[in-house]
Amino acid sequence: MESRQWLEQELEQIRRWEKDQGKVRIWDRIGRIPFALLDKVTPEFIQNKVGKALDELGKFVQTGGGYLSSEKAVANYFHNQQVRTIADARRMPVSAMDEAADRVSGTRTNVATVQGASTGFGGIFTLSLDIPVLLGLQLKTLQDIAMCYGFDPADPKERLFIVKVMQYVTSDNHGRDSIIKQMDHLDGGSEEARREVVSELKGWREVVLSFRDRWGMKKMFQLIPVAGLVFGAITNRNTISELAEAGTILYRKRRIRERLATLDLQTEASINQ
Repeated sequence: MESRQWLEQELEQIRRWEKDQGKVRIWDRIGRIPFALLDKVTPEFIQNKVGKALDELGKFVQTGGGYLSSEKAVANYFHNQQVRTIADARRMPVSAMDEAADRVSGTRTNVATVQGASTGFGGIFTLSLDIPVLLGLQLKTLQDIAMCYGFDPADPKERLFIVKVMQYVTSDNHGRDSIIKQMDHLDGGSEEARREVVSELKGWREVVLSFRDRWGMKKMFQLIPVAGLVFGAITNRNTISELAEAGTILYRKRRIRERLATLDLQTEASINQ
């Protein structure tokens, strides 16, 4: 469907994007400073919600839990009546996959804006509701993007990849390099390498703590009633937008590499004939 030259050019652009992601923004650095204090003043019921989010992530990776998306959702994002299943999406050109993923991003970003405003309006009294809802929205967004590129979230390996994408977005520059390598192991590495990734995520503690730290100073403003409406809307919108961008690029990378590998096999087969 695509030429080798085009695929290689697109892959190089993705690599440049990954390199740029290693630069930690000043806002993110500042946003992590207040958490030593915030831990001391955060009400226990919100801390409990974070703990439950930890458990939910574990259930998601193991079984999908209540967050597992339906395959039927894939048809909603392709303007092509022939796409009804993940297998159908897998056969589409990468450009069509990109358009479908953009629709997922646009839809879920708008939902996050409304959701963040509604839970931010009540300040600290509704902040605890924001935690599980935002977590679910993140998981659903990445699953739908995965299906747009022909990857099935019903596969435990794919659910683990989704959690790694979440971890990637919330990690610092050194952590992101490591996570990219782990993602490559998940996709094409040995079974032993995959088990190491699972072991590294055991308990899901690192993912949830980084998920929490990402709120930083932004979420502190959401503790203020009414004013939290604005900050809640902006924060959640940016959270989903950034996550969708990373998910789209990382899944796109996998599909492009898979197609390049297929071209290599076809070339080798032609030579052997």
